[in-house]
Amino acid sequence: MSLLNFSLRLALGAGLLCLATGCNADEAPPEAAGGLPQLGLMGTIPIYWGESGGFGEVLAGGEVGHWARTRLERDYRLRPLDALGEEDLGGLSFLLLAQPRALTPAENVALDAWVREGGHLLLFADPLMTGESRFAIGDRRRPQDVVLISPILTHWGMALQFDEEQPAGPALVTAEGATIPVNLPGALAVKEGDSQCAVQAAGVLAECVIGEGSVVALADAALLDLHEPHPGAAAALDWLVDEAFATARENVGSDSRDANESE
Repeated sequence: MSLLNFSLRLALGAGLLCLATGCNADEAPPEAAGGLPQLGLMGTIPIYWGESGGFGEVLAGGEVGHWARTRLERDYRLRPLDALGEEDLGGLSFLLLAQPRALTPAENVALDAWVREGGHLLLFADPLMTGESRFAIGDRRRPQDVVLISPILTHWGMALQFDEEQPAGPALVTAEGATIPVNLPGALAVKEGDSQCAVQAAGVLAECVIGEGSVVALADAALLDLHEPHPGAAAALDWLVDEAFATARENVGSDSRDANESE
């Protein structure tokens, strides 16, 4: 085996170990000066690792990569997470949850505290996933068909609803000039008298200020379809990411510049 092939296999092995055991926040490489900000990433939609049948397939280069990873890595250094404990979220200002599994009570507490202390979250919570997957229903490698995160949504003053009578098939919703592809979306209802969240796009999109942080939640995940994505999916993802993080990124950059100037 050549030195180059050995090095590539060693790098792949390190990545697979991270996939198998979880990437600890304390083990993440430090950002270089002027580098990209970290974006925590967790969910059952395989944005980071792609749709892989197992370690052997990854080593053979047979996995199907997700287009959204390339899109996100233009502006962020992705940090895949397996859990949302206090240590996992430590050092992060930005987090994307893509159809996450049901969170444990401890994770709900940690996530709520992280947001209230200044974290910024982009959440895709789909009540009925419609995207294709190579894996059968019941396979743990398949994106979760129904999101189960009611406790944290309720705590933030929202309720995820679903209209079973709505017409099936791709559709478009508009939010502040942005066009977002959806398919059998849910609707986010805000508690009466609760002013921390505002909804638009026929209730599919909610934007909330929670403590010192913020949450942008979309009650659909069709734009993250891996196979045959909607032509407008990339532009919609860009808009949502900017809506969730752009202002905070400017503030973080300003704080960093101020700190450097004071030294």
